[in-house]
Amino acid sequence: MSYLSIDSLQKVLSEQVFFHTKDAKKAAGRALGTMIEIISYYLLNEWGLNDSISIERGLPEYGNPSITHNVEFTLHPLLQTQEVFVANHLPLTSSKILKIINLGDEFTTKSNCLLDKNLTLRNACNIAESSNMLVLSTITDITDSIISVKVNIQHQKPYAMFECKRVGVEEGNKKGPQTIEKAKQGAYVAQNTSSLQKIRNEKGEKYGIIYDNNKPIIQPYSDLLHSIIISKEHEKLLKNFTLSVGIVSNHGNWFTSENPNKELKVLAQSYDWLLFLSDLGLAQFITDLLLSPAPQYESIKTSFLDSYKEGKKSNIFTKVKMNLAAHMALCHYFHSHINEIENWFNIISPQNASIMTLKNELYILRDKNWEEIV
Repeated sequence: MSYLSIDSLQKVLSEQVFFHTKDAKKAAGRALGTMIEIISYYLLNEWGLNDSISIERGLPEYGNPSITHNVEFTLHPLLQTQEVFVANHLPLTSSKILKIINLGDEFTTKSNCLLDKNLTLRNACNIAESSNMLVLSTITDITDSIISVKVNIQHQKPYAMFECKRVGVEEGNKKGPQTIEKAKQGAYVAQNTSSLQKIRNEKGEKYGIIYDNNKPIIQPYSDLLHSIIISKEHEKLLKNFTLSVGIVSNHGNWFTSENPNKELKVLAQSYDWLLFLSDLGLAQFITDLLLSPAPQYESIKTSFLDSYKEGKKSNIFTKVKMNLAAHMALCHYFHSHINEIENWFNIISPQNASIMTLKNELYILRDKNWEEIV
C-alpha cells in the first residue's frame, strides 16, 4: 500500500483533488467523512440489508416523539416487497413507479427520482409514505428497454440505527476541536431513541431498564439486550426498541491504543455497538478505488473526481446519490472483498465481541415476525 496514514492520504487528496478550494485540507477531510458513510452503506448492502434500509431519516426520541434526530442509516421492519418493471425512459421518478403499484389513499407521494437522465442513482429512494409506513425503491436490473425495480414497504419505526462520526485534525492541533461535541451528540442520540435505556448502580455497573405494560424490567444491560433480541418471550418489547450502532474513524483523533480518551469512552458507553473503521481499511478503500483503481473500478474514481472538480454541478459520490456505474462497481468491490472489508472494523464495544455477532443480531432482528410485533 502506497499510503500508510490517513494524514498522508488527506494530504495527497488535498494536493491532487482539492487544490482549487480555499482550504484544501479541510475539503479533503469532509470528503473522508463522506467515504466513511459510503463504506458503511455498501457494507450493509452487501450484508443483504438493503431492503430494510433508509437514509437520513428523522429518528424520534423514545417517549418524546416531538423531537427527532437525523441519523445516517436506519434499518426498518420489511412488511411487504414486490418487483415491478418500468420502461427505460429517464428520469425514473416516484410517480412513474407508483402508477404500477396499488397503494392505499393513506400514502403521500414523495417527489424523488430513483434514476435521473444523467444516470445518477438515489440509494434507498423514498417514493411514498404514510403515518406509519415508508415505501422505498431500488433498482435490481437495467437493460436498454426495461428497468427492474424492487419496491419495499417498511414500518416507520426502525429496529436498528447507524451513525458515522469523524473529526479531522487541523494543522498545529493534537485533535479536532469538535471531537467532544460530536461525541456528545452521538451519545445523546444513542441513549434517547430506544425503549431500552441505560442506567448505572452505585458501583458504576451498567444496567438496562425497559417497560412492559408500564412495569419496569431491570437487568444487567448486556443480558437484557441479548434477551430482547434473542428471546421469543421478549419479542413484544421490540416494538419501540432500536439497536444503536456507531462507526468512528481516524485513530489519532479519537484515541491511542494505550489510552482511550474521553470522547471514545463517551461513545463506547452510549452505543450498543461501537465500531472503529481502521486507518488501514480507509486507506485501502482510497487507494484501491480513488487513487490507483483497477480498470473495473475506474468509474468510482471518475465519479469521485467529477463530484469535487472546480465548477461542479452536483455531487454524485455520496451515500444518497451515486453515479450508476460507480454504484455497480462499488457493489462488485464489496462483494469480492467482503471478508477483507469486515476486517477493516475493530469492535470497541461490546468488549470481546466480533462483527459476525453484530451481523447475526441484525439478521435476527430483520427476520422477526414484525407483522405481529408492530
